[in-house]
Amino acid sequence: MPGRVSQRGIVQGRQTASYDREVVVFLIGMRINSWRAVRQWVPVARAMGPMLRELMADKDSGLLAFRVLPGLRQVTLIQYWESAEKLQAFAGDAQRTHRPAWTDFYRRAYQGNTVGIWHETYVVPAGAHETIYGNMPLLGLGEVAGVVPVNNRGRTAAERLRQAQ
Repeated sequence: MPGRVSQRGIVQGRQTASYDREVVVFLIGMRINSWRAVRQWVPVARAMGPMLRELMADKDSGLLAFRVLPGLRQVTLIQYWESAEKLQAFAGDAQRTHRPAWTDFYRRAYQGNTVGIWHETYVVPAGAHETIYGNMPLLGLGEVAGVVPVNNRGRTAAERLRQAQ
């Protein structure tokens, strides 16, 4: 049973995500290389919102959760996916929002390198991830599947990771 939840949504105590399946962690970001080239970078920045809304509205899309990390010149999104196959299916589907945005980006990208994008994909097998949340609201895999007290899975990170092998 997880710790008490405060009025601010903080789960008290040390918790770990109650998620024990494979997960794909997808990091994606955009960097503004030239502030003056607004016509090139604003459309890129605006493209992510519709994609996220489309994915979150489709429970079968495979997107489990996401978190936005804004910065001065760049923004990074951390996304959690059920599988690499579902991530790739979304990315390659010409009928979904990603493909037209991707095509538009590459058309704009070669107009002076004023905006950049990047992504990294990590496929994490079941049992090969370990999470700790201490007095935190639900986020990451804890948001996806809820949390349980850390000691339910072992006293140390090594024990928790070994337990899944």
